[in-house]
Amino acid sequence: MKEKSKDREDLKYTSDLILKQLFEFRKGPTPWTKAFFAGLCASLPLLAGILMGDFGMGLLGGIGGFTYLYVFNETYAVRAKKIFLVALTISFLVGLGTVAAPYTWLVILILGIIGFTATFIFGVFRIPGPAAIFFVLSFTITTSMPADPSQAPLRFLVVFASGMLAWVLSMIGWFREPYKAEIKTVEDIYESLAYFSEAKNLDGINSRRHSVVEYLRTGKEIFSSGPLLNKDKGMYDRLAILNQYADELFLELLESYFNKGAGIPESFSKRIRQIKFKIRSAETSEEGRIMIEPAEACHKEYEKLSGCIRKIEDFLDTPLENVDREIILTSKTSGRLKLTSAFDKNFIVFANSLRYALVLSLSALIAFTLPFTRPYWVPLSCAAVMFGSTIMTTFNRAVLRSVGTIIGTFIATIILSFEPAGLAIAAINMLLTMITELVVVRNYALVAIFITPNALMLADAATKNVSTAQFAGARILAIAAGSLIGLAGTFIIGRKSASSRLPVLTSNLIKTSIELFENLKSSGRDYDLRSILHLKERLDIDLENLRLAYRTALGEIPVKKESLEMMWPMVSSLSHICFLLEKLVERNDFMKVQDKDITSITEVLYSITESVEADELLADIKQIDIAEMPKLSREMNHLQEIMSMIKIKSVI
Repeated sequence: MKEKSKDREDLKYTSDLILKQLFEFRKGPTPWTKAFFAGLCASLPLLAGILMGDFGMGLLGGIGGFTYLYVFNETYAVRAKKIFLVALTISFLVGLGTVAAPYTWLVILILGIIGFTATFIFGVFRIPGPAAIFFVLSFTITTSMPADPSQAPLRFLVVFASGMLAWVLSMIGWFREPYKAEIKTVEDIYESLAYFSEAKNLDGINSRRHSVVEYLRTGKEIFSSGPLLNKDKGMYDRLAILNQYADELFLELLESYFNKGAGIPESFSKRIRQIKFKIRSAETSEEGRIMIEPAEACHKEYEKLSGCIRKIEDFLDTPLENVDREIILTSKTSGRLKLTSAFDKNFIVFANSLRYALVLSLSALIAFTLPFTRPYWVPLSCAAVMFGSTIMTTFNRAVLRSVGTIIGTFIATIILSFEPAGLAIAAINMLLTMITELVVVRNYALVAIFITPNALMLADAATKNVSTAQFAGARILAIAAGSLIGLAGTFIIGRKSASSRLPVLTSNLIKTSIELFENLKSSGRDYDLRSILHLKERLDIDLENLRLAYRTALGEIPVKKESLEMMWPMVSSLSHICFLLEKLVERNDFMKVQDKDITSITEVLYSITESVEADELLADIKQIDIAEMPKLSREMNHLQEIMSMIKIKSVI
């Protein structure tokens, strides 16, 4: 009876969550600039085609405008490479689609390869963006054009030219604010530290600590790419050093919490938050700077923490031209290692990419076998709804895309009743593209509402021999078919893909930690730095895979809310252990640790691994107390307490 009651609760929670996500309007900043530039990228090639009397070539150029949709909050050093490669890839796929268009089976095969490769690369390297969607569109849209392989070079050049226009627009902000992403990242880090310092009990510390570690990991990635052309290098160096100081501050906050056994005085939280506001104002003028509140005399027991904060405050008062301190370059995990490690059946990115490719190819097979007016709409819809990594997000996208398309068709009918032509088409195209970018951050249904009339208007203008009603009906049918295929494929292949992998991923992460600790033995006399750094990279990869699998499991149907909540403290604790272990390696602190102490840690980790693989509670808790590693010792003891209360295979 209890089991049935629990299943009903899980099902009710899942249903409520689906309904909430369906009608949710997400909060966040409105991307006005991105929307405007996206509109320009879509409309300017079309306008050029209209003015030159070649509307079809203008439509083709608009494909290159999709490049701008891959712009996110990355650094300009990363964006310059990323957007160029996206423009080049989209152009190449248009040329490839032109050559492959007469061969249906080749198109289906290439679609699967595109889906797998894009999903895999974006997932492995954690690249923000729409992943495979616009690569799929760029390739498949050419299959509806007149088959003429000789046009491949011309189409490539036209699309690449508009793609480079998108690249130029994406880089304009570098002249005004070259380190916008870096500033935002450092501000977020110090805001999370201030929020963490406001925790008053152990539960608050544990829940907020994970957020800080996430922001610190983001900072590490952001500053691993370096500046672009060394513009305003003093500002970049200041931000990079503030990012380094944040690590020290976090460790001091942890030490203060556990040594004092109580919450940190409010004045310290205020000082940390004021540092956050001073990061941006420090680059303007002396008048714009915020005065930092001094530490209270009664808080002398927090002298070390106060000194850490004071060091950051003093550094912020240093003029940019005098910022000449050494920056510890953060090492990036090897791209080759990331790729080779991800080719594993237990890696969630590999499983998702394979599923994406198989279902996408199936949708293309159905689309080109049955008499659809625009066959590419079917795999495109399938690609769009599968962009969500779980069955729940796929279901939501399928419903929202279908409903949004129906509403968008009515809007298209109204627009087309005015018979727009020429410049009016370009203006409406720009407006609808801008609105699409503004609403995409709020609700997916709104996206389909504005994409549909745009697509139907352009299709109507390009093909006058087919009625608008036929286009509208064909689009609704194709999108419904593609959404259903994507939903069915995700349900059949991947509905429990993530949760079933959690035990083995947990075990793999702990085993990598054991290997790393084993390599730290005899560190004061003789150690292999290359092996240590390699294992540190593997640890980062294994941790990210576990966390991704956990987040994905939260979107599976039915969601086992209570079970997954039981696992969260374990995931959070492992994340913190990995963070502390990385700092141990980066600062060479491991050289102070005795071999016998490292052995005691590996023995504990071995016992935890055995309990995970045997699906048993950890029976024997061994308290660790190593003077050279107090934070890591406490976290190891905390992890043991967690593992004495949960069995991973049982809870999932």
